[in-house]
Amino acid sequence: MSTPPDYSSAEARRLALASLGFGAKKPARAGKAHVRATAARLGAIQIDSVNVLARAHYLPTFSRYGPYPMSALDDLAHGKRELFEYWGHAACFMPIDMYPLLRWRMASQCEAWAGVSRKERTFMEAVYREVVERGPMTAGELSMGGKSTGPWWGWSEGKQAIELLFRQGRVAIAGRRQFERLYDIPERVLPEQAVRCEAVAAADAKKALIVRAARAMGVGTAKDIAQYFHIDAWWDRLSVNGRRAPAKTSVLFDELVEEGRLDRVSIEGWTQPAYLVPGARIPKSIDARAIVSPFDPVMWERKWTRAVFGFDYQIEIYVPAPKRIYGYYVLPFLMGDRFAARVDLKADRKASTMIVHAAYIERGFEPARVADALAGELRSMAGWLSLDSIAVGAKGNLAKPLARAVNAAARLVRVQHARRREA
Repeated sequence: MSTPPDYSSAEARRLALASLGFGAKKPARAGKAHVRATAARLGAIQIDSVNVLARAHYLPTFSRYGPYPMSALDDLAHGKRELFEYWGHAACFMPIDMYPLLRWRMASQCEAWAGVSRKERTFMEAVYREVVERGPMTAGELSMGGKSTGPWWGWSEGKQAIELLFRQGRVAIAGRRQFERLYDIPERVLPEQAVRCEAVAAADAKKALIVRAARAMGVGTAKDIAQYFHIDAWWDRLSVNGRRAPAKTSVLFDELVEEGRLDRVSIEGWTQPAYLVPGARIPKSIDARAIVSPFDPVMWERKWTRAVFGFDYQIEIYVPAPKRIYGYYVLPFLMGDRFAARVDLKADRKASTMIVHAAYIERGFEPARVADALAGELRSMAGWLSLDSIAVGAKGNLAKPLARAVNAAARLVRVQHARRREA
């Protein structure tokens, strides 16, 4: 007779959503405190340049708390310096108290490039000296930057050099100018206590990041959780004689279990052991309503998202147009404790309109109910983005019900406005 799992799939799903900050009642007015809470809970807010709707780093706080001033995130990152920019899951804003935990990654980048040629090292040092003398500055403002013809995304030699200095922690991101990074030395960017802090030993830092990831995700396999901050990713492991050192994350998880910092458990339907933080509380129910960014942590690892939610998702920005299934910038819609739909959105700022290019419902959901809930979130998002109207296209099996719900809501708003004017 087989041993029953420690947790059901439904419990794992609710734990994941609660841990990621979904399902709580949204405040009447969100602000800086809620951005701070989002960063603290998630540990990393991914940055991305796509601005079809709103830049990715602004969306996680909106998904959890509703409309808030985007300037609050900018101020925490580039004003108050409570957040710093570095490579977490990808390029991310992270709470400044995590800076010591990322110093090992910076050191590993220094080691990985110790074998570059003397010419390259000389060039990098010249770039560094120019940042010291002239920063903050963009890569394009380097006097020796060169043309954008390099192998990395068309980067110039100057951009490659300054980005490597950033990975090594020798320069930091002071801010952004029209989304372009401004580089300066850490002493002029980060709080003094962060710059002066002692680096945490690599193994201890990795374990601390794993625990932080497990707390944010709620539950996951060792591979799922390690990938949250890409612990021991290929770019952190030094290549010697053409061979890269193997990842040793399994040892770290074993040690964390022995230390009582993680529990190893079984989940219904999972073939691999799962991990969660001791004492994790699982809510009896989750009643979430959220339009979720493709770059939200709940979507970072597709296999984990599929295992936990039964939801198969791919960011189709990078898929050739003829091969796209759902659309270019598709955002999942969370309803209750499941993903109920997905919508291809665009903010047409000239026309002050949120365009819903396509809308699709997931199996097992009632279209009218999902459409009403989704229409409400779309209205909230449109208002947050200062868009006056919502236009729903004809594509997708949820398009007609959603258009009806959006139009009905718009008529109701017009009636309410008319009554206020008459009063």
